[in-house]
Amino acid sequence: MPEIGETLRDARMRARIDVSEIEAKTKIRAKYLRALENEEWSLLPGPTFVKSFLRTYAQALGLDGKALVEEYRLNHENPSDAVLEPIVSRPDRAGRVRSGAGGRPGGGGGGPSRGYLAIVGAIVVLIVLLIVGLIGKGGGSGSSSVQSAGQSSPKSSKKTSKAAAGKRAEESSSTRAQSSVVALSLHATAPVYVCLIGDNGRRRISGEELQPGTTTSTYHAHRFLITLGNSSVKMFVDGHERPVAASSQAIGYSITTAGRTRLKLGNLPTCQ
Repeated sequence: MPEIGETLRDARMRARIDVSEIEAKTKIRAKYLRALENEEWSLLPGPTFVKSFLRTYAQALGLDGKALVEEYRLNHENPSDAVLEPIVSRPDRAGRVRSGAGGRPGGGGGGPSRGYLAIVGAIVVLIVLLIVGLIGKGGGSGSSSVQSAGQSSPKSSKKTSKAAAGKRAEESSSTRAQSSVVALSLHATAPVYVCLIGDNGRRRISGEELQPGTTTSTYHAHRFLITLGNSSVKMFVDGHERPVAASSQAIGYSITTAGRTRLKLGNLPTCQ
């Protein structure tokens, strides 16, 4: 059976395509394409990118990318580098990535956001406090419950004061929770590898390759860590498009309500 590099090179030569044409089409740097053809795996960023680049290169040549990735995994990937293949989500007609298990990107799952739950909780507590206050005002009977016009009992005043204090505390808590959450979505303009991690290390996009025209759901977290295989993607933070630095290799960001910080190459998150 031909080797991986030989298979890629022969297919490209038969199609009479130059490496520079593949580079323009796939957004993968020419030196990485040559490294794939020569099977110089040490020149590539890592196993995750090798498999992503292999799949993209093979598809550009009309080859079976899945078969080449499997051959690489069996013959060249070290056991310590092996990871489970992520569940690849397919975009629906609207271009959104369908939901997978375990908090993976989805178009309809995931449940309500934390900010929404905080608001609902504040409203419920406020209603309960108001009901308690009303019961306290009208709960007496006989002459002991009769109050002069414009006056209220000490117990009623205390309950009203507690209700107002509770309302202010819940509103303040809800405002803080909302203000610290950032919303993020992506739109791929070319094939691009994405690893997106939210709060508590939760993988929101588990090392998937988004196809051109794919738009993800809007994710919410206090902080995101993201790795992009290249810059072929539009990033929307809190509904506003944010530029992605031009790059044909891996690039990463840390994203919070305070802004974005570009990560060094050695600190990029992985979904292994």
